[in-house]
Amino acid sequence: MTSPGAEIIVKSLIYNKVKFIFGYPGGAVMPIYDSLFTYKKQIKHILTRHEQGSIHAAQGYARGTGKPGICLSTSGPGSTNIITGLADALIDSTPLLCITGQVSSNLLGSDAFQEVDIIDISRPVTKWNIQITKPEKIFEVIAKGLHIATSGRPGPVLIDITKDAQQKIISKPYKKELIISKTYKKKNKINKKELQKLIRTIKKAHKPILIIGQGVKLANAENQLKKFAENTRIPVSSTLLGLGILKTKHNLNYGMLGMHGNYQSNILILKSDLILAIGLRFDERVIGNIKKISQKTIIIHLDIENYEINKRIKSTIHLVGNLKDNLTYLSNNFKNKKYVNWLKKINILKNIEKKYIKEKEFIKPKIGITMPEVINYVNLYKNKNCILVTDVGQHQMSAARYFNFTTIKSQITSGGLGTMGFALPAALGAKIGAKRRQVICFVGDGGFQMTLQELGTIMQYEIPIKIIIINNNFLGMVKQWQDFFFNRRFSNTKIYNPNFTEISKAYNIKSKKVFIKEKLKKNIKKMFKSKDAFLIEILVEKEYNTLPMIPTNKSVAKICF
Repeated sequence: MTSPGAEIIVKSLIYNKVKFIFGYPGGAVMPIYDSLFTYKKQIKHILTRHEQGSIHAAQGYARGTGKPGICLSTSGPGSTNIITGLADALIDSTPLLCITGQVSSNLLGSDAFQEVDIIDISRPVTKWNIQITKPEKIFEVIAKGLHIATSGRPGPVLIDITKDAQQKIISKPYKKELIISKTYKKKNKINKKELQKLIRTIKKAHKPILIIGQGVKLANAENQLKKFAENTRIPVSSTLLGLGILKTKHNLNYGMLGMHGNYQSNILILKSDLILAIGLRFDERVIGNIKKISQKTIIIHLDIENYEINKRIKSTIHLVGNLKDNLTYLSNNFKNKKYVNWLKKINILKNIEKKYIKEKEFIKPKIGITMPEVINYVNLYKNKNCILVTDVGQHQMSAARYFNFTTIKSQITSGGLGTMGFALPAALGAKIGAKRRQVICFVGDGGFQMTLQELGTIMQYEIPIKIIIINNNFLGMVKQWQDFFFNRRFSNTKIYNPNFTEISKAYNIKSKKVFIKEKLKKNIKKMFKSKDAFLIEILVEKEYNTLPMIPTNKSVAKICF
């Protein structure tokens, strides 16, 4: 068997059951693109309009399917354009395999045209990266890269392949049967002794809370978590990326924790005597000023990665391992513990927020439309199995607070890095991966303009996503901080926007603009009835702020409405 390196790349992806690649061609990857033409029936390439769009689309695909997203870009600016996506994927634990082209090996280090040292550039933002200069290594390295990207705590892998390695023909057969090094095979055995200790500790608590993060999703442990919560009757709070693990209306779900989280979730941190944290990083936007948490509060931390233990907050008990296995054991061995009095007390907190929502978000007459009102109507007409993809800013926090999550794996957003421009390409990637699910892209006017060229990708491949642009003619979240902390000095946050609906029409995508409250419900309903891609631009109240809010580096006790 003889094959050029480029063909081995494509064959190895096919062998590893890759169905889609998101990318943008260029000189250093032309041999790969030529091979993709030969194998276009086995593997489909999605041509985005920018390399950043490619990697965000691969992220959306990965998080919508649980499979690794594949991204392909050329050398130089092509490879540097995916750095933001790599950083985003690393912090949000998204499995990606990114293949970049590189100049021929004899030109390395010579400042050749479109040569950059992408290995050193990408090292801090990848789980693993490597450069290939010989085609004999391609099959093994791609298999290893996919394994690393998807095992343990998932993350992005980058493989840089020189052009001569793509072009060179090798005559000796390559092995399809690949034994992954033991270094990358982790045996996950549950520690029953530690789990029993954990159970005994929880049983002693009078006011426990359960905080859940994306690690539960990544472990596919949503059902085990639900069973454990229902068996113990412990109230549940969620991080931003943990939303959707429990249904929004589940009676034990007390909402999102953090800077813009629900009032009751945040106050629970101060009132509880035990915090059981599962699959989260204790980010400062989630937990606030940790010094304000009582030193008497017992903190139990379960995670897949030892690096996250005691990184920011010291745990009383910690357990590193597979969350699905550990939750299965806990749910099967800890039942019938009821915290009736504790639940009664914290339901009072829940009623405080309900009163706030009723008085300030939906009932008081306003001239303009508010973001929660938009989400309220989306909740009325969306499908139960939909996926919500949000960008970053006020609309993201409003969606997190008010969207009705009814099924698992129903939210995709940029959490740790907060990447504006993420939503549109991530939404199209999610829809390609989950064809039978409705995908809603919720984006602000600022973030939309960072990647709006991906409307071209949506047009070319006829991707029927629903795009909702929340337009307040401001960079809303920055404006909110200026409003709260900089004496309303709105420096460079007001933006003059184009006509988004006309841009949408130029891409042959149906669109509608809404600026009158009375027409909001009708047009949202119309969008969801359409079987095609549909963009709706909604002009919202400019003075609206996403509340409640905890000022940065303050205790959750400082939460303000």
